[in-house]
Amino acid sequence: MLFMPKEVKFFDLFDKQAENLLEGAQLLNKIINTPEINRDNVDKMHAIEHRGDEINHNILNMLNESFITPFDREDIFTLAQNMDNVIDGIYMIANRFYLYKINTPSEESKKMASIIENSVSAVCKVVNSLRNNKNIKETLKQCVEINRLENMADEIRDEAISRILNDDKANPILVIKQKELFEEAEKVTDMCEHVANVVESIIVKNN
Repeated sequence: MLFMPKEVKFFDLFDKQAENLLEGAQLLNKIINTPEINRDNVDKMHAIEHRGDEINHNILNMLNESFITPFDREDIFTLAQNMDNVIDGIYMIANRFYLYKINTPSEESKKMASIIENSVSAVCKVVNSLRNNKNIKETLKQCVEINRLENMADEIRDEAISRILNDDKANPILVIKQKELFEEAEKVTDMCEHVANVVESIIVKNN
């Protein structure tokens, strides 16, 4: 496929944002598995989130300036916003763990962090495939994997919330904090699924 120069830049920016998401997801997994959640790691995550905002702005600015786009303008906008939502959600989780002083994350939190990293890794693959859609079956396979991981996150969230709410000895304030964090972690996997849905839509429209 032949593209105009500005069209190629869209793919470059989406690939760059995908790499940024993966860096954030990997750092979140590290933060959740670290005995003490420190300010330095949260600051690093904030820098990644800020970089994501800049990439998103660049995509939207290019969209406004471009007459020809590689696929529907609405799909470009939606994909950019959904990817930005992923990194925003990842930063929120890391920051809340620090603010809430949860220095010993639960096993469910660690599982959720792993699921988020795996989901984002699959997101990278489906976004990278937009540049060259020769292997549609593999792209759709990754979309199915993102959906599977989102379902796993649903189950872990429900089990974790049920456990803490039914623990008579649990600190009520801690229960509120943990419940929020489980819900926010599951939302990130929802956002990854939204990205996959947009990519699937683009594939259908362009094939």
